[in-house]
Amino acid sequence: MPNVLILYSSVDGHTLTICQRLQACIETAGASASVLEITTCGEETLRAADAVIVGASIRYGHHRPCVAEFMRRHQALLQSKPNGFFSVNVVARKPAKNTPDTNPYLRKLLRQIGWRPSLLAVFAGRIDYPRCGLLDRHMIRLIMWITKGPTDLRQAFEFTDWTQVEAFGAQILVASKA
Repeated sequence: MPNVLILYSSVDGHTLTICQRLQACIETAGASASVLEITTCGEETLRAADAVIVGASIRYGHHRPCVAEFMRRHQALLQSKPNGFFSVNVVARKPAKNTPDTNPYLRKLLRQIGWRPSLLAVFAGRIDYPRCGLLDRHMIRLIMWITKGPTDLRQAFEFTDWTQVEAFGAQILVASKA
């Protein structure tokens, strides 16, 4: 069975939670999977994997710079094996922005890195107002107010479609067995 490497870049931890769900799906299917923060992944670890998934979150309209840097630096190696990328952002809660072709943040990242991973997904994220710092809490609330999202600072709001996450995990398994 394949060995799937799941790399992530997360600000508040929800992308890691998604990666852990992918790992559980892959392991339930009998394959092995490991989850690592993207900046800790070395070339040797990347080479040893049979398939690679990269997941990254958005904060204030941008993926972290390390994501594009990693993907550009390792593009040839990533392309040599089954690969996938997913973006986690709250704008994906809207039906018109929840696919790889319609999500502005994913489209922008693909232009920056200059290639298209084999499998792509966009997952709606989570807003946890109580855990946010003061500035983030109010900035995110302002953005949510402008975009007609939830603004109650006492609550957390999760928009992730876990069935969609699990389907993405199944897709990478099929690709890694081909």
